Amino acid sequence: MTATQTVEARLWLALKEVEDPEIPISVVGMGLIVALAWDDGVVDVQLTFTAMGCPAMDFIQDDIRERLLQEPDVDEVRIEIVWDPVWTRKMIREEARETMRGLGIVA
Repeated sequence: MTATQTVEARLWLALKEVEDPEIPISVVGMGLIVALAWDDGVVDVQLTFTAMGCPAMDFIQDDIRERLLQEPDVDEVRIEIVWDPVWTRKMIREEARETMRGLGIVA
């Protein structure tokens, strides 16, 4: 694994700690992180939402930025909101589905 891949893997793990404020599921588990790339201290995140009118958009972006900036190899976080691909329930990861079922939420 290259140094870049190692840092990116650690950043994906860090994002698993960032939860959707409405459902206690990580943004990774919900499938909201479309892409992540790290280069020389800068993290580029492509982020989508379950709906264009999501009331938690700013909160989620702030939480993502705050969490990633805690990592030693991160100096800057750039977040791009993307709507392609369109988010669907199919993007929810299996471990998140299990948590949702445990909470009585249909996934």
